[in-house]
This record gives sequence, structure tokens and C-alpha cells, in this order.
Amino acid sequence: MAIIAMTQHIGTRGVELGKLTAEALGYRFLTADQIIAETARHYEVRPEELVIVDERRPHFWERLKTDTARVARFFRAVVLKEMAQDRLVVIGRSVTHMMPDGCGLRIRLTAPLAERVKVVGAAEGIAPALAERRVRDYDRETRARIQTLLDIDLDDPANFTLTVNTAALPIDAIAATLCTMALQFEERVTDEDRRALRDAALAAEVHVTLMSHPKIGRAPLDVQCARGVIRVNGPGLVPPWDDLITDVAGQVEGVRSVEVRAEEQPIPVRPN
Repeated sequence: MAIIAMTQHIGTRGVELGKLTAEALGYRFLTADQIIAETARHYEVRPEELVIVDERRPHFWERLKTDTARVARFFRAVVLKEMAQDRLVVIGRSVTHMMPDGCGLRIRLTAPLAERVKVVGAAEGIAPALAERRVRDYDRETRARIQTLLDIDLDDPANFTLTVNTAALPIDAIAATLCTMALQFEERVTDEDRRALRDAALAAEVHVTLMSHPKIGRAPLDVQCARGVIRVNGPGLVPPWDDLITDVAGQVEGVRSVEVRAEEQPIPVRPN
């Protein structure tokens, strides 16, 4: 198993690099746009709602129209399901840290501002001044969005396996380096690591299935999975709600059994 999850500064040719790496390894390659399309189809949400999750931070008036936390869970469930199928290169702004620790390589792509402005200007056919403004605005909004959603600082290299300056070397040389890293990573992955990724994907799928049920909806639930056994914790999960949770979660493919545990509510204290 090896997953290469990449995030990029705009203008760093990440899609080109991802395709080259995937082709050399014989892996699948997915972009955030493809994941957005699959999420929209599977969970029957509008693609423009999901763009907010992986493309930019919503402005306050967009938050009134979009339940960002809800669609983010849908997007994450699809990302993890794809990762659990193994041997994947995926690129998106938020995908790197949706991947559980120890399941793959987190790659951050960057380049000097001047180089990125050239790439963006050429790709979008805009003047250098407009290209620079687009790059700066995009960087700022993307960093803020990931900080909001995942509490991750995209500019901290410690949050990544490797940070690469794509302007410093030819793209094919960088792809060869990533291939070497992926093959070495595959050699040390254990069956337990693979199981942990499958469990994370199954827990995410069960959680969004529960969220999508009209009688469960926004209930504050914690969903965990261990070897196919789903454990659901939350306040008020007493009969008949525990049976409903068990029935809905048990219908998800791959679930072996479901354990429901009601959190005890704190005893109210009468003020003096």
C-alpha cells in the first residue's frame, strides 16, 4: 500500500506531476474535481457546495447557504474510500490531511512567486499583474480554509512528508523521486496499517450514512471502527434510537457488527 496525497500552491504544475508519478508507478490518479463529482453524484449534493470544501474558504454569505461541515464529511468519506482501494496518487487542497497518519506520503508543492505567476498567467491568459493578484489571493484563501476545516497550517513543512520546489528541477525528475519514495514506503507498510485505513474509510462512510437519514440528521455522534466493528457514541442513544442507529449503520457494506453506546448526560447542579 502506498498513497501519495499532494497539495499545491497554485501554479506549481501539480496535476502534471501527479499524472507522471501515477503512470510511472501504475497507480490510479485522481484530482479534487473528480472526487467532487463523485461525491455530488453519490450523496446527491450540488457540486458547487463541495467546491467550497476543497477550493476555497466560504465567505460569510455562502455559509448561510451551505452546511460546510456536512459536505466536508461527504467529501472526506469519498476520499478515504478511494484511498482504501490502495495505490493512489491524489491531488487536492484538503486531501493530504484527510489521510490517516502512517497510510501514505503527504507532499506539498511550492515554487517561487515569480515562477507561479508566469504559469498562472500563461494558463489563464491574463496579464502578469492580474496573475500575481490571483496567486496571492488564492494562497491566502486556501491557507485560511484549511486552517478552518482541519486546523492545519499549510505553510508549516513539518505537516508534510516532503515539500518540493517544482521550479528547481524538471517535473520528470521530481516524479522519479516520488516513485522511489512510494516504493520504499510500500515495503514497510503492515497489514495493520492497511486495516486501519479500511476502518477509517468505513467509519467515515457509516457516519455520513447516519447523517443522511431523515430521523438522525445532525445528531452529535462519534463513529469509530475497529476491524469492521462500528462503535457509535452519542447523547440520547436510548431505545428506540439505538435500534435505529444499529439498523442504518448495519446496512453499510463491510460492517460486521454495530455497538451503540449512550453518553451519560451531566447531572444538573442547582445554583445556590
